[in-house]
Amino acid sequence: MHSIHLPIPFWKMSGAGNDFIIIDHRKPLIPKERMAEFARLVCRRKFSVGADGLFLIEPSQRADFKWRFFNADGSEAEMCGNGARCVARFAYMHGIASARMRFETLAGIVEATVADVQATVKMTSPHSFRFDRQVEAAGQLFMVHSVDTGVPHAVVFVDDIEAVDVVGLGRALRRHPVFAPAGTNVNFVGRTAEGFRIRTYERGVEDETMACGTGVTAGALIAAAKGLADSPVAMVTSGGVALTVQFSGEKGAEVDQVLLKGPAHLIYRGELTAEALIA
Repeated sequence: MHSIHLPIPFWKMSGAGNDFIIIDHRKPLIPKERMAEFARLVCRRKFSVGADGLFLIEPSQRADFKWRFFNADGSEAEMCGNGARCVARFAYMHGIASARMRFETLAGIVEATVADVQATVKMTSPHSFRFDRQVEAAGQLFMVHSVDTGVPHAVVFVDDIEAVDVVGLGRALRRHPVFAPAGTNVNFVGRTAEGFRIRTYERGVEDETMACGTGVTAGALIAAAKGLADSPVAMVTSGGVALTVQFSGEKGAEVDQVLLKGPAHLIYRGELTAEALIA
């Protein structure tokens, strides 16, 4: 088996509490057959760096660069909204791309702009809207709406966002047969005096995360389609940070030009040693 070239420089970034490890992989350091295992090991909290996911930045023939994105469990995902914002700022800071850039993902080409710590990404076109589907899970009946915003998302509106058992209910809905075989991310959205709050159970992380960009996008688009909001829509995540979704087009149908905006912070940088990969 090919070896991993250690030590590996890395950067830790956070998009509204959604945290990621980012590695400049334009010069290969990790063999393809070991990437999934590597992601799982370095994303472990308390035993390694700890993160919701890993991004490897690689050369592209179609854009400024491309990424390979792995969830914390080692599964490879098509898209990540907050990750895209962090990657955009990383690429700008390191001269990989200008402040206006295009990069390649499994979900398609993503456009982004960076201004100081704010990063805005043009999300891939949403599709597969479904509304008002009754789903029974964990002994309860839920009215579930869904949309694919780069990855599949289910949205459930709740009266008391603070009281929701995000992990228990999210896990039950995430693997429900109606979302087979791929499963889904699950978002609980509530309205408060200040506006919308959203809490997300993320597929691949298998836990509640402090924020989810594609989830916020899904929540905003569904809220608009149900007549609860107009563009732009701000949603406060579990981490207490507001992300803004702006869009045009017919609500719940031909929506396009979907923009996700919010902060992308550099937390620290360092080097991964062999001890970060001890199983």
